[in-house]
Amino acid sequence: MSRVAPVRVACVLLTAVAFSACTNSAEQSTQPTPRPTQAPEPGPGASGGVGADGLGDPYYPDDGNGGYDVTAYAVTISYDPPTKRLEGDTLVTATATAALSRFNLDLTGYDVASVEVDGKPATLAREGEHELVITPAAPLAEGAKFETRVRYAGVPEVSEDTALGAGGWQYTRSGGAFAAGEPHSASSWFPVNDHPRDKATFRLSARVPDGWSVISNGREEPPVSAGGWTTYTWVEPNRIATYLTTVGIDKWIFERSRLADGTPVVNAYAPGAEDKKGVQARMPEILAFLSGKYGPYPQSAAGGIYLNENIGFSLEIQGRPIYAKWADLDVVVHELAHQWFGNTVSVKNWADICLNECFASYAQWQWAEAVQGEDLDNRYRTQVARNAQRDRFWNRKLYDMGAGNEFTAVYDKGQLALHALRRQIGDPAFDKLLKDWIAAHQDGNASWLEFEELAATVAGQDLRPFFDAWFHQAAKPADEFLYPGSLRK
Repeated sequence: MSRVAPVRVACVLLTAVAFSACTNSAEQSTQPTPRPTQAPEPGPGASGGVGADGLGDPYYPDDGNGGYDVTAYAVTISYDPPTKRLEGDTLVTATATAALSRFNLDLTGYDVASVEVDGKPATLAREGEHELVITPAAPLAEGAKFETRVRYAGVPEVSEDTALGAGGWQYTRSGGAFAAGEPHSASSWFPVNDHPRDKATFRLSARVPDGWSVISNGREEPPVSAGGWTTYTWVEPNRIATYLTTVGIDKWIFERSRLADGTPVVNAYAPGAEDKKGVQARMPEILAFLSGKYGPYPQSAAGGIYLNENIGFSLEIQGRPIYAKWADLDVVVHELAHQWFGNTVSVKNWADICLNECFASYAQWQWAEAVQGEDLDNRYRTQVARNAQRDRFWNRKLYDMGAGNEFTAVYDKGQLALHALRRQIGDPAFDKLLKDWIAAHQDGNASWLEFEELAATVAGQDLRPFFDAWFHQAAKPADEFLYPGSLRK
């Protein structure tokens, strides 16, 4: 995710002030912070045959659900822009990870017409803001594969547009709509296990009136028209974290091509966003550069979705990022880097968000170094000097930063931290670390603590004091960690 720059500054300052209320800044101890030796375990499954109503993420305990693992979503919607009415029919294929007499899905709003489990009517209750509590006709055995079909309809609840990542269903000035947001957004338009720990394949068939069109994730199938409506189908065969799914309904201007390796490319521009074609034209060059740094492009398709909307963020939608009107080339580099950091390797918990944002932000530095010839050591020293006396800049953790603080320090302090890590272990080890990380966890989930372990192995160093100083503490690192290697004064 990238955020609009003016809002970013304000949010950083406000969050730093709030964070200082519970930590000291310059006076804080620089002793190593005690921490677990391995990644947090997955959250709750089922108790007494009842699937948990959350996956146990410490920051968003109600997100997702326990007791099963989703393998595939097949989402069918019909959407009428003039009336804003959405009719949905979603099939969720999953495997029970415990014996289940009932389980939950996440869906915000809508009237649910029916629920079936394995073709038989199921009992439905609703709890809280987004919980569908489903009781199948017969209990599900541990290890059983099952299908849940939910039919629903209504006017989607519009999410608040913020710069900190909240999101979901939103309307466009042209009368269309789109869904995007982090840490959760999918439940605003289809029933889902809405946490990145439960990744699954994704298929969307979306029916809209003729004259409108639909963009989504993955590879497109030929549209089908009948009776004044056209159905667009998109298929993502790679497993996907649910917040990385999208649907965009507008009068899109499409561009289609292929990357050098044959990967299909579809770009979509909303009316009024055609001026972004020049920026997007550099996408193949950017992907080639990033592939050289991180390994082969990991997604089934590529492209970009350009809105004519000044929303507060752009988002790394899997295979096809969605861009706000203000997005520039630097933002494109950032969101494309997420196809490795965040998309193919996804977080286990939101405390691990530096795995996504720190690395996508540092990719912007790597691009500036390679393409623009920028001296990153000079950039680093300049930024450290500029913030030398700003406790509010340093007083933000990069790991386990607390709910609501995820999308702050990871964009600026995170860049400094990764450049310092690069100088601490040297370029050969740093380059190997990034490629090894992606290769080890591709199409899966990982934690920040696992990254620390791999970094120490690749570097052949005890990096615990370095990581404590930069990532675990809310304080300016001591000079030995602030100026390692060629950064040394």
